[in-house]
Formats: sequence, structure tokens, C-alpha cells
Amino acid sequence: MSDQPIFLRRVALNNYMSIAKCSLNLRALNFLVGQNGAGKSNFLDALRFTADSLNTSVEHALRDRGGINEVRRRSAGHPTNFGVRLDWVLPSGDHGIFAFRIGAKPHGAFEVQHEVCKVHSANLAFDSTSYEIQSGRILNCSLSSPPAASSDRLFLVAMSGQPEYRPLYDALLRMGFYNFNPDVIRELQSPDPGEVLSSDGRNLASVLKRLADQPGGRMARVVEMLGRVVPGITDASHKPVGKKETLEFRQLVAGSKDSWRFDAENMSDGTLRALGVLVALFQPPASDGRAVRIVGIEEPETALHPGASLVLRSALFEASLTTQVIVTSHSPDLLDDKKITADSLVSVTSRAGETILGMVDEASRTSMRDNLFTAGELLRLNQLGTDESAYEQVESDLFDRP
Repeated sequence: MSDQPIFLRRVALNNYMSIAKCSLNLRALNFLVGQNGAGKSNFLDALRFTADSLNTSVEHALRDRGGINEVRRRSAGHPTNFGVRLDWVLPSGDHGIFAFRIGAKPHGAFEVQHEVCKVHSANLAFDSTSYEIQSGRILNCSLSSPPAASSDRLFLVAMSGQPEYRPLYDALLRMGFYNFNPDVIRELQSPDPGEVLSSDGRNLASVLKRLADQPGGRMARVVEMLGRVVPGITDASHKPVGKKETLEFRQLVAGSKDSWRFDAENMSDGTLRALGVLVALFQPPASDGRAVRIVGIEEPETALHPGASLVLRSALFEASLTTQVIVTSHSPDLLDDKKITADSLVSVTSRAGETILGMVDEASRTSMRDNLFTAGELLRLNQLGTDESAYEQVESDLFDRP
């Protein structure tokens, strides 16, 4: 058994949107740092694409992004495919890889050109198992009677009925990626089981209700941190409104000894986004015990006063003790902490429209290691560089590497 929250040990991409190639070793807490438009969001979207393709279908995931021609990288070389490789490990210690490459066909069509999955048992509960699929054909599979493969779907969906593959499938399916929309959160929401927070916060009221019913003090921690971000907030809760529901906040108002009640429609963007970020980080496991193994958040500092950065950092550090966390940011205030090491940073830059992702350069690492500067101070000085020499050594083939 593993007590580490790391689910994705390494992520490698090839020709995904603006990312020609990357191979990143991930930690429990990861900061993707770079200027606007550098391509930070594209990295998170590749992981979201994987979850969407398993949860619905590859066709649906591509359609949501404008089709395969909008997903595969645009460049002079005209790549016709894109690929994703995930090196993963589960709390049980079971580990392996999951990789796929999707190629374009005429008239906007596509096919899953190559897919590989390997599962190694940590406690020898089963023999290591694997499969390899090429354009709908099963090249090899550990099962004696595998299900049929199709060139328009990921084979892992068909294999999820097998006990060796189900834990990986569930973990990939329940990756959570968030870019909260305050306007959506303000609207009256339709009730749902609240098992996983939606990416834009459209079921935040349901998740908050479920969080309040859970033991362990997570709800109290969310409210306490929200009160530090937004002075005067004393509570946040689910509120039924006919067949819909919304959020209700309690906030101290000058001249009144009791907290006033405010619905979501009366609260600021910053308050709603802050609540969304905190609930995403501390959301409880589903009713069947399955937890969200990884949480990715787009610019959690958006619409918040710089003074809230300390609270956000505390929440990120605390959540990363049990859940792997990836955040994108270009905020020096959020990164202005000596506890943020160079190993937890991914520097993201853009060169002629191509996104370069990699570890920070040696000069930056030395400055942080010697406590000369924090990551935030280096970012403020525009001195947080990418180690491009290491980037140039990244292999573009996702399937041949060990």
C-alpha cells in the first residue's frame, strides 16, 4: 500500500494543441507557471480529454473541442495525430502505463491508431496484465477471450469490466479539472448526487450539501478558509429553491450582531470562485468510496485580492497531502513562499506558437535552493526560466520509451 497522493507519476504528450512534445514528472503539488497564452491550459486539457473520452467517447471529447483538427497541433509539419501517455500508480501500489495516439482521417474523421495499457500488481494479487491495440485490431492481450476492439473508442472502456483494469479506469474517470464560472454558479442549479464537482461549478450546491453530511471536518475547514479569504463570511450552505437549489452565505454586516443571509446571486465573483476552489480541493469520496485522485485548477487566484494568496497556498498544501494537485498560475503572490520548491514547478513558455514545458533552469533552481529568491520573486523579476536543454532531449514517441 502507498500513502503518497501521487496518482500520475509522469505525463507525456505529443502534438496536443500547442504542445509539440513534453515529458513531465509530477509531484503531489504542481504549479504550471507562465504568461497568459503560453499553453498552461492545454496541458490540463490533455488530461481532461482523457477523462472525457473514457466517460463519454472519443468522438464526443473531440467534438467538444471543435474536432480533431482543433486538437492536433498546427505547425508547418502538419502533424496528423496526437498522443497522450500516463505513467500511474494507485494507493494499492498497483502501477503501469496508459497511452494512446489518435490520428486524423479525411473529412474530419479520426481513429485510435495505437493504444497500450500495462498493469503491474504490487502485492501479486494477479499476474501483470496488458494489451496493445492498433487501429481497432488487438495485437496482444493478456486475456484469453478479450472483448471486441473498435477504432473509434478507447479499448480501456471495454476492459473496465475486468477487475485488473477497473481501478485504473475509475481513477482516470474521476480526475477533476476546474475553471469556475461565477455566472453559472449564481444560477439556480439542478439537484444531482454531488459525487464529483463539475468543472465549471454548476453542481456546487449539491456537492456542498454532501460535503456537509460527511464526517471528518472537511466542511468546517472549507468555511474557515473561506472566511479568511472573504472577511465576515461565517457559513456557506446548500439552499433548496422549489425543484432547484442554490448556495446561501452568512456574512457579518456592520451594525448587526447577527450574520445576514445572502444567496449566490448576491455574492462577488471572487467569493464564488474561492468557494469552488476550496470545495474542489476538499471534496469527499463518492458514496462507493472512490476518491478524486487528481485535481487540476485553472488560475485559482483569479478575481481574488492578493492578500488571499496565503490562504490559497495553505489550502493547496493541505489538500496535496491526500490528493494530487495541479494548478496553473501567473501570480507572483501565490508563489511567494519558500516552501514551494523548484521540483514542484513546471515552467511554461511559448516559442513561435509552440508551448515549451519543462523543469525550471539551473539558475532558478540554485536561487531557490540557496533561499535567495522565492518562486514568486523570480516570476515577478521575469527570471523564472525553462531548462530548454532538457526539453530538447524529450523523445516524441510515446510508446517506445521505457
